[in-house]
Amino acid sequence: MKKLLLLGGLRYLLPVIEAAHKQGYYVITADYLPDNIAHKYSDEYINVSIIDKEAVLAEAKKRNIDGVMSFAVDPGVVTASYVQNKLDLPKFGPYESVEILQNKDKFRAFLTEHGFNVPKAKGYSSLEEVLKDGKNWEYPVIVKPTDSAGSKGVERVNKEEELQAAAINAFEHALKGKIIIEDFIEAEGCTSDSDSFSINGELKFVSFSAQRFDENAAGPYVPAAYSWPSTFGHEYENELKSELQRLLTLLKMETSVYNIETRIGKNGKAYIMEVSPRGGGNRLSEMVRFAYGTDMITAAVRAAVGDEPFLSEGKLKGYWAEVVIHADKSGIFKALKMSDEFKQKYVQQIDLWVKEGDEVKAFIGANDSLGTLVLKFDTNEELEKVLHNQKEYFQVDVE
Repeated sequence: MKKLLLLGGLRYLLPVIEAAHKQGYYVITADYLPDNIAHKYSDEYINVSIIDKEAVLAEAKKRNIDGVMSFAVDPGVVTASYVQNKLDLPKFGPYESVEILQNKDKFRAFLTEHGFNVPKAKGYSSLEEVLKDGKNWEYPVIVKPTDSAGSKGVERVNKEEELQAAAINAFEHALKGKIIIEDFIEAEGCTSDSDSFSINGELKFVSFSAQRFDENAAGPYVPAAYSWPSTFGHEYENELKSELQRLLTLLKMETSVYNIETRIGKNGKAYIMEVSPRGGGNRLSEMVRFAYGTDMITAAVRAAVGDEPFLSEGKLKGYWAEVVIHADKSGIFKALKMSDEFKQKYVQQIDLWVKEGDEVKAFIGANDSLGTLVLKFDTNEELEKVLHNQKEYFQVDVE
């Protein structure tokens, strides 16, 4: 029985564990939080920090694992790559390349060096450096940690006077004490955040979504919904596919699922914003499986232990959306309300993670999500109508 080590313990790992078990693999989960939900479904749990590369390597050696991955868990990706390369296991690609992809500062520098469209960006290690450089930026800018996940510590800054507070917030969420400031690229249409897959360095499946935000949420830069297809159009999608393939070739990447963020600027340029060799949070690979019939989760677990991925290239069937259920304020959860008519017509799945009486927080980061709604529509007009008027169709009741 092959052994697969999964770094992290969040609920986004549950379909990964299920897929691995269906393949007959022994699943080990690891992090420093023994009460995390994924550990209840794995075959074994290791209490270790997933950002401690040497500690995870030692545990992996002890158990003679066949593969390791950090699906939907951003902090563990570099560690997973380190262990893969040290133990000569199936790997995403070179460790140095994964380090570039996982560090926003290094990634922007790499894109610039190789002639990709990229916003002006600069990394900082102290608040003093940021404030000294404040007058040199043309606002608005985006301030964010170089290595955090879940949109934590990310803020748009519209004028220099707002820079200090945003930088302090970003440093508080920076794992290694570095932040990045970059030009804010005003998007034409929706940005995209979706999952894709390469085999032996060749992109075999690429998807683009329409990523949406709730401007009235406590965290207006935290993704609140996604829909498929994207708003890009075929010409821009083809350009981005070509540039993504060029990027993976330059980095000598191999076989992996990727969470990829892209956007089209109002200046007409297509931008690769982030590429991470992991499945995305917010169930993005699951949504692609709903919408396209392409099972990247099973492909990823098979590839991780050295088995043939068997990835099918599906076609988009209908108009799909995922809504991240969230609360507008902190309080006590009462109910998720929607009409029977709406449920029967559009709802494919309700995945609610809280129950009546639970304490919930206002939607500041992805970890404040209360669950997801999977919706399917016959037309794009129906999709847009529902997503632009969500409170008319469903409400989160919090007291």
